[in-house]
Amino acid sequence: MAAYMDKKTTVRTIIMLVLIGVLMTGVFVWHIIVHGFIAKAMAAQASPTATVTTMVAKMDDWQSELSAVGSTRAVRGVDVTTELAGLVRSIDFKPGAEVKKGAVLVQLNADSDIATLHSLQAAADLSAVVLNRDKQQLAVEAVAQATVDNDLADLKSKQAQVASQQATIDKKTIRAPFSGKLGITTVNPGQYLNPGDKIVTLQSVDPILIDFTLPQQNLATLAVGQPVNVSIDAYPGKVFAGKLTVIDPKIDTNTRNVSLEATIANTASLLYPGMYGRAVVNDGKTHRYITLPQSAISFNAYGSTVFIAKPGASKDGKSQQLTAQQVFVTTGATRGDQVAVLLGVNEGDTVVTSGQLKLFNGTPLAVDNSVVPADDAHPTPQEH
Repeated sequence: MAAYMDKKTTVRTIIMLVLIGVLMTGVFVWHIIVHGFIAKAMAAQASPTATVTTMVAKMDDWQSELSAVGSTRAVRGVDVTTELAGLVRSIDFKPGAEVKKGAVLVQLNADSDIATLHSLQAAADLSAVVLNRDKQQLAVEAVAQATVDNDLADLKSKQAQVASQQATIDKKTIRAPFSGKLGITTVNPGQYLNPGDKIVTLQSVDPILIDFTLPQQNLATLAVGQPVNVSIDAYPGKVFAGKLTVIDPKIDTNTRNVSLEATIANTASLLYPGMYGRAVVNDGKTHRYITLPQSAISFNAYGSTVFIAKPGASKDGKSQQLTAQQVFVTTGATRGDQVAVLLGVNEGDTVVTSGQLKLFNGTPLAVDNSVVPADDAHPTPQEH
């Protein structure tokens, strides 16, 4: 009986071991099948080809320059007014015309002033006659010296009154204080003007000035006489040449900026006072840098990077497939849409200029340069 039981136990044990072996074999086979499916799925999810724009990195000349925005101003500009009240008798200028210094602009009514002048002149003439007669009498000692002295003082007083009245009459004739271009006027003949009322604006615009500011740390590179190029958005693509003429001796304590003034030739009268402009000061030094569009640079907390398009073997092992390789770069100055790259990129490298957000190392690339990012050293604002 015991032998029978031992035999039965042995059979059960063998059956159990066989079942365990079958189960483990099934689990092993299942893992192989699952891993196969995973491998196929991962292969199917390999990085798709990314479409990007590229350019070949090259060296470019960089003129060391400082840029700022400013406003144009006339060398001389004034709103012509009247010093005395009066009725406008005539307007002797045409709005928008060029006038010379001293040209008559407006004549105020001065009839009563002229009449007063004639009266004062007659009194002065009489004083001169009295003085001459008393001098003759003094020669024969008919009058005292004091009488002649009083006559002389009276004559000088009368002459001073004549001169004062003549000055008043002259002020009724309003003249151009300097040569320039007149603006628009709203004054009409017969209109009464009070002292200080604006008659017309007069601006001397050739040459013209532009005022702008730069940070105080740029003072070491600034000097009177440096070339200044000015661009105005009213004239896209046109650059007006000038020179730095004044460096203000006082720094603004609020902004720590220094005020500058440049003079620009304006023979064609294209520039007007009050226009917005961009002034670029050149210090005469030229450098050579690898130049890339600013869109090619990715800025992050770890540093600036670019993607280089590197050739590699494609799936067929024959053709060359471009792949992305990320590199850290050291950037320098910027100008317009461009940035200077000091380290990290060599001349001749193919650099990705747009489409970097979907890239990582090894991503296959397809290049489409039908539309490329802006790469202008001196872009002009565009209004749409």
